[in-house]
Amino acid sequence: MDLFNSLRISSSALQAQRLRMDTISSNLANMETTRTPEGGPYQKKSVVFRPVGTSFEERLDRSLRGAVQGVRVDRILADTSEPKLVYDPSHPDADETGYVAMPNINLMDEMVDMKSASRAYEANVTVVKASKRMALKALEIGR
Repeated sequence: MDLFNSLRISSSALQAQRLRMDTISSNLANMETTRTPEGGPYQKKSVVFRPVGTSFEERLDRSLRGAVQGVRVDRILADTSEPKLVYDPSHPDADETGYVAMPNINLMDEMVDMKSASRAYEANVTVVKASKRMALKALEIGR
């Protein structure tokens, strides 16, 4: 594995974790959104990752070479679970019984996901910095 391969792997992870963090921040921003253009409350989104290389041949080739792979975002899934019903008859979106359909987002779960994404991002930044130091040290050998 060359030095640039580790940089490519880390950069793919940085992009994936950034998108994961964007999705988490969107979930947190819409915790109280009861009305969306699609109708109903906001639906929680989650990111699904998958290894780089889509075709069978690519995966087989990488497996045979023992090469490690980067990651990319496969899709962003919307949570299809039932919304949380909160009794608030004064809310403009309350139904005739006084219940409001709220997004099914748990603040603690989102905070844990955010911390996990942040740590993964930091770890990949550390890998990039270590790779950069290794490249600079390799250049010093020739002096």
